[in-house]
Amino acid sequence: MQHNNVLILDFGSQYTQLIARRVRELNIYCEIHPYNKIPNNLETYKAVILSGSPNSVRGGAVLHPELKHIRGEKPLLAVCYGAQYLAHFSGGEVAPSNTREYGRANLSFIKEKEDFFHNIYTGSQVWMSHSDTIKTLPDNGVLLASTEDVENAAYKIEGEQTYAIQFHPEVYHSKDGKQLLENFLVHIAKVEQDWTPQSFVEETVEALQKKLGNDRVVLGLSGGVDSSVAAMLLHKAIGKNLYCIFVNNGLLRKNEFQDVLDQYKDMGLNVKGVDASARFLDALAGLSDPEEKRKAIGRVFIEVFDDEAHEISDVKWLAQGTIYPDVIESVSVSGGPSATIKSHHNVGGLPDFMKLKIVEPLKALFKDEVRRVGASMDMDKNLLGRHPFPGPGLAIRILGDITAEKVRILQEVDAVFIGNLKKWNLYDNVWQAGAILLPVNSVGVMGDERTYEKCVALRAVESTDGMTADWVNLPYEFLQKTSNEIINKVKGVNRVVYDISSKPPATIEWE
Repeated sequence: MQHNNVLILDFGSQYTQLIARRVRELNIYCEIHPYNKIPNNLETYKAVILSGSPNSVRGGAVLHPELKHIRGEKPLLAVCYGAQYLAHFSGGEVAPSNTREYGRANLSFIKEKEDFFHNIYTGSQVWMSHSDTIKTLPDNGVLLASTEDVENAAYKIEGEQTYAIQFHPEVYHSKDGKQLLENFLVHIAKVEQDWTPQSFVEETVEALQKKLGNDRVVLGLSGGVDSSVAAMLLHKAIGKNLYCIFVNNGLLRKNEFQDVLDQYKDMGLNVKGVDASARFLDALAGLSDPEEKRKAIGRVFIEVFDDEAHEISDVKWLAQGTIYPDVIESVSVSGGPSATIKSHHNVGGLPDFMKLKIVEPLKALFKDEVRRVGASMDMDKNLLGRHPFPGPGLAIRILGDITAEKVRILQEVDAVFIGNLKKWNLYDNVWQAGAILLPVNSVGVMGDERTYEKCVALRAVESTDGMTADWVNLPYEFLQKTSNEIINKVKGVNRVVYDISSKPPATIEWE
């Protein structure tokens, strides 16, 4: 990006990505980098934010950032661990908390006439999440705010544009968190609010043109938002040199292969449909482990694309609709300390035998940002509003091994569930929904006869970007009618349950 306005140094906090989202909501571009890999072009960043961390500044595994070209040189906001780090190593004192400092708190004191707390008042709710606390402020520290239990909840360094807070402004529970970030970035750091979906499209198309030149690119379409928006960006950049392939892996929703091909007819894209369902199902035969299934699907995707790429002369690039949460959950953030949760089939590079380079125009965006970018290009609202669907498809919604019969059962169940969400005008109130085929049979009674058939779990969540999610309180009558319809219409199922787990601690998908 041409902006590079704000640098976020990641110390491994579960909330680091939320900081980035909140900053971008202010129309300010930001990037996350590991605390120990500060970019060489530091002069292009107008402000720096230090994230929280599960580590302690008092322990043996202290994370030491190199701040000599940042502190006192650029506006600096230190959050939680960052605030403790500045205090501990600059003449202050950090000690274990005597009372639990996790959850909601209210600011009981705010220093008057401070730009940092502009339009934020005593009583404002904030969110704490730390086991250490700042007992004594660092040298030249000035107290800015307190809560009932945390005296040094916020401070600044006299003579610097350095601010530090013990609470997390990026989470929803800090009611004035966005205002505080705006105060720091816009009013104190004077960062321009010039990063919009339109500017992203213009800059990305220009960057793609420079990067790709007259090269040919092959893109795997899924029918979802991410790959479709990626395709339109590439189409704007290179036009006829983009070759789109939509693969039927045998794990799509019911009738989805043809439906998706029909959907793309009016978008001006060059799309080829490839039915490789038998090839994928053969590769999955006997596999039950979720990671093994994901890797097998990723391998066959690569093989299929390699075969198809050979049908197009002089293809040099493979484009993917990878977005930021995919990267975050597959590898550490830009090599930082965050933990790996699961692998994604479209993250991690290509095997040596495939002589294609990767281009990922969306890999720095969250899902909500992708939708806004698509809307700025006047893409179809129904396509942009489509629920996310996992790249491995129904393979990770069938717990245990994969068979053609299990796929059939789950496709039928999913069709009833998604169809009813649309009939009841609930689809747009849900961020993602699907059905999971459980590896258990249960006893039932149908027509006075004993049955011993499959159990399915329905899942519907509300979210903004997939990083966190909460289950949707669907109407009981809807669940009742949907359950009855599934059991009556789908042969092989005699029990339906509804998943009411949130993320965290659960994930959205079961595998």
